[in-house]
Amino acid sequence: MPMSAKIPALAEFRRIVVKVGSSLLIDAEAGRVKQGWLASLVEDVARFHGERRDLLVVSSSQAAAAVGQIELARTWAAALAVHGLSAGQILVTLGDTEERRRYLNARSTIAKLLEWRAVPVINENDTVATNEIRYGDNDRLAARVATMVSADLLVLLSDVDGLYDAPPGTNANAKLVPVVERITPQIEAMAGTANSELSRGGMQTKIEAGKIATTGGTHMVIASGRIDHPLRAIAGGARATWFLTPVNPVTSRKKWIAGSLEPKGILTIDAGAVAALRRGNSLLPVGVIRVDGQFARGDAVIVRGPDGAEIGRGLVAYDAGDAEKVRGRPSSDVMLLLGIEGRAEMIHRDDLALGRG
Repeated sequence: MPMSAKIPALAEFRRIVVKVGSSLLIDAEAGRVKQGWLASLVEDVARFHGERRDLLVVSSSQAAAAVGQIELARTWAAALAVHGLSAGQILVTLGDTEERRRYLNARSTIAKLLEWRAVPVINENDTVATNEIRYGDNDRLAARVATMVSADLLVLLSDVDGLYDAPPGTNANAKLVPVVERITPQIEAMAGTANSELSRGGMQTKIEAGKIATTGGTHMVIASGRIDHPLRAIAGGARATWFLTPVNPVTSRKKWIAGSLEPKGILTIDAGAVAALRRGNSLLPVGVIRVDGQFARGDAVIVRGPDGAEIGRGLVAYDAGDAEKVRGRPSSDVMLLLGIEGRAEMIHRDDLALGRG
């Protein structure tokens, strides 16, 4: 592995998703939560949260199965409350992160929790998921969540301290790989198999999570959770494997919007709105002068200027009918017009890919 790659510092990241493995959180023999370890992790979370960073936790569905979903939720809430933090419990399924409308709904919910300075605690919704549509492991779930919320770092706390070039349990000469700049077949070949009763995926699913995260613009680190204060340890330079991404989450999503989605409608905007978008602002209803097409919330639409030239493409926050009702009106009128509290933006700037014009 080239030594030119720089290992990032935890202080560089502003939105961090922490995935907690079931074998770390649950005492399998006793069938209960490891309260002391959880307290140390939450103390770390509170410390970084106090530095005005966004912290999200992906807890394990296997852990929920072991102690019960309600009990697990109560445990997280109680641990965070010690530090004056609120837990926002969220259950998600595969469809919530891959179907655009539900993707926007889930992301909007999480964004509101972060705005309230809560700590979202996210878990796979096993009660509604079938074997065919389940993630099957929480590493991939965590990676999907991280890219969905535009996190710049995903932390996978594991029972191992990173990726080794050979199975460390059977090869005394196995060496830790500190940095992975790109996931190659050689890197994939290093992944072992699961060896923990409560863990489904082992290193193989962590590599898969790394592909999802880095493709989506999120750095990832695999580090040991078998110590107290694991986030503090990472910040202090503990042994770990960092998977680097060449792009940021917003840039990655905008490439997806610009090139991978079929537009379902057109929004024509006035010259003032064009100028606002060029300055990096969101598209507000007041700037929209015409709505064409049949689209649903979360669909991709083309944005055109008053002369008909394409300005860009984005994920629209309103159904076509509602977009027609609020176009040309200030965001403060949305509640009056629709009878519900809607998004202030017709298209949020993070969901808008502008052309080169």
